[in-house]
Amino acid sequence: MKKYLSLVLLVLTLCLTGCMSYKKVPYIQNSREVDLSSAASLYDAKIMPKDYLTITVNLPKDPEAVKMFNISISASATTNSVTGGATLGSTASSLQSYLVENDGTIDFPIIGRIKVAGMTRLELQDYLIDKIYPAYVIEKPIVLVTISSFKISVIGEVNASGQYTISNGKVNIFEALALARDLTVWGQRDNVKIIRELSTGEKKIVELDLNDANIINSPYYQLQQNDIVYVTPNKAKAKNSGIGQETTLWMSSLGILISLTNLMINVLKK
Repeated sequence: MKKYLSLVLLVLTLCLTGCMSYKKVPYIQNSREVDLSSAASLYDAKIMPKDYLTITVNLPKDPEAVKMFNISISASATTNSVTGGATLGSTASSLQSYLVENDGTIDFPIIGRIKVAGMTRLELQDYLIDKIYPAYVIEKPIVLVTISSFKISVIGEVNASGQYTISNGKVNIFEALALARDLTVWGQRDNVKIIRELSTGEKKIVELDLNDANIINSPYYQLQQNDIVYVTPNKAKAKNSGIGQETTLWMSSLGILISLTNLMINVLKK
């Protein structure tokens, strides 16, 4: 009888610490049932307010002709506030980067204020080429736009929470979790939240199910600048983190109950 009671106690303890169902562990389980035709197009990040853009204009045959579009800032100015942008790099001089204002515009040399929010890098590059040629130069310039502030944050039940800079301007939910070294055993794969601020200032919180292969068709599969990925802890983690007052009291009561049961058995045997 004592062995039986000990076994019951062990089972109850295991239930408290949680035993995750295998069905909730693997990602994208129903991959054979998903229509991926709508996910065939390549993703390109849109420029958003509060982004920093680095823009270079080059004319191989006559670099001096486009020098006016490439404003450099000396290293001595890197600690000062610069209107319309911030400085990148630590060399003697570096190109100014442009802060996208709340109204989605930047103030670009010579051309003036430009509405850039909602454009992709390539769209802005083409736009600037059309503005510069043939108004200011006699041949098409080479324009390169980079989003120098593409960052995401991954928090919650992951092995390496933190903020990550994305150099190529493209990252999906699984790549973000890979940067954070995947979920812990306590993370809910079917309840991962994306916290996103839209270009209008509106905030959204969306729940994603990583077990469902249809996530690839979700508009939130590809992350945007400043997205926050939050992995919710499962019930087992919640119970373990709560092993304090309530759970300790419950375990103590269970121990007392078992001790009384053993005592009654011993008394009845006599």
